[in-house]
Amino acid sequence: MDETLQEYFAGDAVAANMGMRIVEVGPGRAVVEMPIDERHLNGLGIAHGAAYFALADFCHAVASNASGRVAVAIRCGISFFKAVSPGAVLTATATERHAGGPLAEYDINIHDAEGTLVASMQGMVYRKKETVAQALEARHAAENNQQP
Repeated sequence: MDETLQEYFAGDAVAANMGMRIVEVGPGRAVVEMPIDERHLNGLGIAHGAAYFALADFCHAVASNASGRVAVAIRCGISFFKAVSPGAVLTATATERHAGGPLAEYDINIHDAEGTLVASMQGMVYRKKETVAQALEARHAAENNQQP
């Protein structure tokens, strides 16, 4: 992963707070891991659906922004197939299914360490004219203006 993309995603507080780690990035593809612990659990003591969704959404973001243009999700739908307990490590893989003009569609599958499919998401992004490098420059400028 190039340095600009790495720095851009290092600024994703949700991914950082949930313990996500980018494993692989390529054109239209990404792999992200997340270990399940107490912060991911629902009232039943299993991984909350929002944890699955956040992992899939972040992986979707990494894959769709890998082209260097800022991409924002405009549609996502997720299906859950298997409950996951603390101690599990989930791996999300996003693959570009179609790209045309400013729109691109992705399949994101989440597997456990045994390779069992535990959730699947389909997502669509809108690619803005702004590049990831320009968005990063704007973030730096905003951070510098906020310092006392």
